[in-house]
Amino acid sequence: MNHLNLSRYEGEWLSFAQTVEAEGGKKVLSCYQCGKCSAGCPLSFAMEQQPHQVMRMVQLGLSDRALQSPTIWRCAGCFTCTTRCPRGVDIAGVMSALRVIALARNVRTSRRAQAFHKVFLSLIKRYGRINEFELVVRYKLASMNLFQDLDLGLRMFMQGKLKPPRGIAGVRQVRALFRHEKGGGKRSGLRLLPGLQLTRHREGV
Repeated sequence: MNHLNLSRYEGEWLSFAQTVEAEGGKKVLSCYQCGKCSAGCPLSFAMEQQPHQVMRMVQLGLSDRALQSPTIWRCAGCFTCTTRCPRGVDIAGVMSALRVIALARNVRTSRRAQAFHKVFLSLIKRYGRINEFELVVRYKLASMNLFQDLDLGLRMFMQGKLKPPRGIAGVRQVRALFRHEKGGGKRSGLRLLPGLQLTRHREGV
């Protein structure tokens, strides 16, 4: 049986937990591994490591394992885990924070996952919303996964479900959020994360 020597990570574990909290993951050290986040996660069946396991990696300072985990990219940001947590830990925020750090450190992970997130956010910035047709086309080109689901895409196109891009009335305000985030500003309380949502820091709501 393999054993983990916790003394190896003394000082390192706290530093990584603080880094994650600074990027939007709240109350990381409050997690006591009850597993309610994993039990309620609608995507847990597709995750190699369950959400509570990723939380433990962060607590122990296992930064490489946490940042390389496919789980952080499969999180849908539905906040089921966050709302179920009896300790008030923002697990969804931790997942988003780990994605921020992984991108900043150029951590090797799924190329397709990163391609999807980058295309997704670029469309939000451009139109203020998602356009399914452009999302699919640009994702396929970025990931070089050109022919998977081609028959499904053709059927959707023929049924009129893939429509030309159309922006929203408040697209300028959305672009302002991106500029604010790029400049590192937090005065507004808004934090744009490379996940699947725009989130508000609780203290900024």
